[in-house]
Amino acid sequence: MSTRYRKVKTVIEPKAVMEGAGVKLKRSLGGEELNYLDPFLLFDHFGSPHTEDYQAGFPMHPHRGIETVTYMLAGEVQHRDTLGNEGSIGAGDVQWMTAGGGILHEEMPQVRPEGNAGLQLWVNLPAKLKMTQPRYQDVSASEVPEVTLEGSTKVRVIAGTVEGTGGAVKNIAANPTYLDVLVPAHGSFVQPIPQGYTAFAYVFEGKGAIVHDDGQDWVTSPRLVVLDEGKELKIITEDEPIRFLLISAKPLHEPIARYGPFVMNREEEIQQALHDLQQGTFTWKGEAS
Repeated sequence: MSTRYRKVKTVIEPKAVMEGAGVKLKRSLGGEELNYLDPFLLFDHFGSPHTEDYQAGFPMHPHRGIETVTYMLAGEVQHRDTLGNEGSIGAGDVQWMTAGGGILHEEMPQVRPEGNAGLQLWVNLPAKLKMTQPRYQDVSASEVPEVTLEGSTKVRVIAGTVEGTGGAVKNIAANPTYLDVLVPAHGSFVQPIPQGYTAFAYVFEGKGAIVHDDGQDWVTSPRLVVLDEGKELKIITEDEPIRFLLISAKPLHEPIARYGPFVMNREEEIQQALHDLQQGTFTWKGEAS
């Protein structure tokens, strides 16, 4: 008999790390405790009111073989890349970048009174799309549909579908679900997740209980919760609300070779990426940056 509700498989407490030119982050995926959750490679939570924690940003750097998803909660980040894209993303905005065969870009947080906060996810690309043409999907906050469910639970649908409402980001290889969910006090949330899909919830505000066939498990922020098999996720609250991301996708079941911002299938492909970078032929189709 198949399980209806997904229960907690693993709970990860984010660890403090320093990345870029000196940005303080909290990492819960891509570290020693949980290195890979097919097809997800990395998950970081950045946020601080202190300028010195984020101002140095992420100067021009390369990516190949992955997609990066930046979701802003507060403040502003300016970005530009070797394809000529440039702009800024602020609170509620999403940037979904397909690095494909090679792109160099920079992400520079801007100093604001409210500080800077957001979340970044790395998603693996299947072997057949590792060297595809890079692209950006910049989605403004106003373009992200928000669904209000029974009991006043609010869901921002970045990717995937909630009660017939499709997300703002489309045509992504992993066919992911990426939801920003706010469940009020004494509320609940239920979302179908296809059997066999990898799924996790990142709780970044409040607390709630994940209800499953054998009981319930309480989770407080900030925590990343890896979900076990099942057909649905159910979360309830008591005296305080909870806000979390629900992220899921079909695993690739492919070998990975990983070196910093490069994720390929074989070690020789990593060596090729390093060679291309050294020779100035890294960007897509070997075009010089």
